[in-house]
Amino acid sequence: MTDPNYQPPSGGEGWFSPGRLNVQMVYVLYLVSLVVGITGIVGLIMAYVNRGKSTAWIDTHYTYAIRTFWIGLLYALVSALLMVAMVGMLLIFATAIWFVVRCVIGLQKASAGEPIARPTSWWI
Repeated sequence: MTDPNYQPPSGGEGWFSPGRLNVQMVYVLYLVSLVVGITGIVGLIMAYVNRGKSTAWIDTHYTYAIRTFWIGLLYALVSALLMVAMVGMLLIFATAIWFVVRCVIGLQKASAGEPIARPTSWWI
């Protein structure tokens, strides 16, 4: 039987509220975007909406995730332009590896409860 007055416990962290689970969801959406595409934009919006609403170490992850998206997009556009010179194929592959590595690092640090040391870095 179900109790009609049952209220789920509040105060827990959800997937869409600012916090560790949300940051992890952003990174996972970014990784899925390598196959699906649109999920990266959903992750970017989630990061922008929740940045500044949580603890300082989580905000470093939001900054890192936002910069990962925009820098990755820039690298991908430059690589696409250089496809004419046949260098773009190597660069687009390197961009994909860079993107995956940044997301995996972010996921590992978020799971461990650690901040990103240099969230504004252009490298790893």
